[in-house]
Amino acid sequence: MHISLQALCGFWLLLYCSCGKKAPGDTSRSPDPPVPAGQPVYQADPTIFSYQGKYYLYGTDGAVPDQGIRVFISTDKKQWKLSSKSADGFAVRALESFGTRGFWAPQVWGANGRFYMAYVANEQIAIAAADSPEGPFYVRDPLAFEKNIDPYVFSDEDGKKYLYHVDITNGNKIYVAAINDGFTAIDKQSRKLCITATDPWELVQASVVEGPTVIKHKSIYYLVYSANHFESQQYAVGYATAPSPWGPWTKAAGNPVLSMTNTGKPGSGHGDLFTDPDGTMYYVFHTHNSLNSVQPRRTALVKASFVPTPGGADRLVMDVNSLFFLKME
Repeated sequence: MHISLQALCGFWLLLYCSCGKKAPGDTSRSPDPPVPAGQPVYQADPTIFSYQGKYYLYGTDGAVPDQGIRVFISTDKKQWKLSSKSADGFAVRALESFGTRGFWAPQVWGANGRFYMAYVANEQIAIAAADSPEGPFYVRDPLAFEKNIDPYVFSDEDGKKYLYHVDITNGNKIYVAAINDGFTAIDKQSRKLCITATDPWELVQASVVEGPTVIKHKSIYYLVYSANHFESQQYAVGYATAPSPWGPWTKAAGNPVLSMTNTGKPGSGHGDLFTDPDGTMYYVFHTHNSLNSVQPRRTALVKASFVPTPGGADRLVMDVNSLFFLKME
């Protein structure tokens, strides 16, 4: 039987439309296509949580920033795959947990027999809980303070807990406030300013300090942060030290410790420190995609260490010779 090319094309078009068309009122979302092996990992503002021989990576997603936060898993820190716990790897999904847009800058930790994620949505900070590092993490309401981003929860050796965060009104500034043991409430009266952009390297583009990480080393507190607008090639990382979680903070004389100058990569910044089971410390961060394009931002790692300094706080060093970019398995 002879069928014209026009009729055949029409038949396949009708079949395609019929199979692909959603029923009226169906708001379900089709799963994201698989990420090709060997492709760079595109997670900005990244954090890595190490647990039971695996590494869990979360960040501001270059592909789905308004749909939630996905989790990537690795056993060697170099090759990564999306979690298979959900069809498309989401640890936090829009509308299922707090937030409808702008899912940014997560941090994950374990406490109280559960796992917690502090994250940003709708320019507010939320802390969600889950039974697994893969999620799903869930919380109904955000914490206090609107127009605040980049949360980091630090638990001190005495059991006291602190929420470091960034106020984005009139320039980005880093604050700290006490938070309760269940990570559900902030002591608003305790809120205190930590640092603002004051040094020349921090003021290349915009008055911005953000992306805080806090660790304790030899009774000294280290606040690692990024400065400048993230779209600037001179986005970079520095740190400050203090005798207590509240400060006062003294910026390191050697800042910035990570920048385009020593990495050769534009927009090097906004990451998090984590330690391997063998005690090796790393800083995970993002860079611009290329010299000509900011997005999608790529995820990288460098080794980090403390160098003893006579008569003062040890110096935090980023080994840029160890830098490598994360890739999909």
